[in-house]
Amino acid sequence: MKKLIECIPNFSEGRDMAIIKQITGQIETVEGVKLLDVDPGAATNRTVVTFVGTPDEVIEAAFRAVKMASQIIDMTKHKGEHPRMGATDVCPLVPVSNITMEETVEYARKLAQRIGEELEIPVYCYENAAFTEKRRNLANCRSGEYEGLPVKLAKPEWKPDFGPARFNARSGATAVGARDFLVAYNINLNTTSIRRANSIAFDIRESGRVMREGDPITGKIVKDENGNPVIIPGSLKAVKGIGWYIEEYGIAQISLNLTNISITPVHIAFEEACKKAQERGIRVTGSELIGLIPLKAMREAGKYFLRKQQRSVGVSEEELIKIAVKSLGLDDLKPFNPKEKIIEYMIADDHSKKLAGMNLREFANETASESPAPGGGSISAYVGALGVSLGTMVANLSSHKRGWDERWEEFSGWAEKGQILKDELLLLVDEDTRAFNRIMDAFGLPKGTEEEKKTRTQAIQEASKYAMEIPLRVMKKSFESLEIIKAMALIGNPNSVSDAGVGALCALTAVRGAFLNVKINASGIQDHDFINKIIFEASEIETKSAIIGQEIDEIVNKKILESGN
Repeated sequence: MKKLIECIPNFSEGRDMAIIKQITGQIETVEGVKLLDVDPGAATNRTVVTFVGTPDEVIEAAFRAVKMASQIIDMTKHKGEHPRMGATDVCPLVPVSNITMEETVEYARKLAQRIGEELEIPVYCYENAAFTEKRRNLANCRSGEYEGLPVKLAKPEWKPDFGPARFNARSGATAVGARDFLVAYNINLNTTSIRRANSIAFDIRESGRVMREGDPITGKIVKDENGNPVIIPGSLKAVKGIGWYIEEYGIAQISLNLTNISITPVHIAFEEACKKAQERGIRVTGSELIGLIPLKAMREAGKYFLRKQQRSVGVSEEELIKIAVKSLGLDDLKPFNPKEKIIEYMIADDHSKKLAGMNLREFANETASESPAPGGGSISAYVGALGVSLGTMVANLSSHKRGWDERWEEFSGWAEKGQILKDELLLLVDEDTRAFNRIMDAFGLPKGTEEEKKTRTQAIQEASKYAMEIPLRVMKKSFESLEIIKAMALIGNPNSVSDAGVGALCALTAVRGAFLNVKINASGIQDHDFINKIIFEASEIETKSAIIGQEIDEIVNKKILESGN
């Protein structure tokens, strides 16, 4: 699974599209990065750019953009309504998927160091990337703005984290940070009253509302012994919000910024809005996502609402998203297209070009063609995916079996494990073919000079090792699936025990088939220690799989015989 981070640099130019285009053009030169949005503002004279990709590539794209901005934006001539201190004013990184905040911080500091050293721009690290507590707050880092930099940089306490402690008149200074993903999220109400929408927003948002005597809107403000207003905190952390009226739709909305969806995810904000609205005699009719959202957030929402229904969460990703969209009412005002709203889908390769994206007939035809790939490795991975899918099916049927209602969570847990293994094995269907293509590409490298021969030989060795590792992964995942299949044969819906048996046969075929690919891909590899290690591990998996497979076969046949009596 790819690690993905988002970068949202703010450049101090919002009026000259030729300048903006040169900056964003640098981002688009980096493979593995996708430019998602360019939002210029004339009044602020500032452009917010959003792009996403794999970490190293995002860092490279960000650096190129910052470098271009330093060359074509002159801060001595900049005027705008938004606070700013540099040509690239801020450059936050946000973890999107399969990467921790700690890792993202390291990438942010790596970028900051490169900007400081190579471009000689003073850089301050803020939010999670900050080295000191005072610098966590962007407002502190940007205090004094561009005009105050000459004095600020002369103070020891404001020595930059990276780059020279001297005024760069043309480029100013830059703040590089790492922060959590922010979701702009509007909740639709069956009212036109801004006042009531605001009341619900104040109930929810972390900052809450000022306490008043009597009427919560017009009543006299209650103050403490120091004369400060008494604040009633809202019910949700990491949430900002107001109410407003949307003329286009003829309804009032609660407009929320979820500043940390690991603290308050979208589905919790929605549920709390429903509760607070109902207390005021108002009904939530749906909601609206502004911008993009990580796939994980949608998956979690789908699981949350399935659990509320006491239904298995071990369903496909597509089903989870469908449940999330319907439960949150994301299609209330206009159609919701996951491919346009979920970050991972926005940057995914064309699914139609993948083997796992083909229909059954297309996949069989492609396999039967004269092309050497897909071959036995991809087929083994696919058979493994079918095997664990059968085990998952039995778990889901058991979760919803009449009379077994109290056991739905037990079977849901098995089904969820099965879905994870199924998805991993489907990825390996394509990865095995990619591994084969890597070998072919390596053999196609030039071999004229001694240096070229050395490079070619190394590439062939690395590709061949990878081609051994992929079927080993297929073996591991198929072996793991046998645990689920055995459990379903033992405790699952007895009417589906034969399905568990077929699933076990598929898993065993995947293990044995993948082992053949492990062995054949060993030919030509010069590192015999590597070969011996992989073969030993694969042999152990095959032996253990055969034992469990035999146990499952005995369980299945015994139950079938008993059902006949």
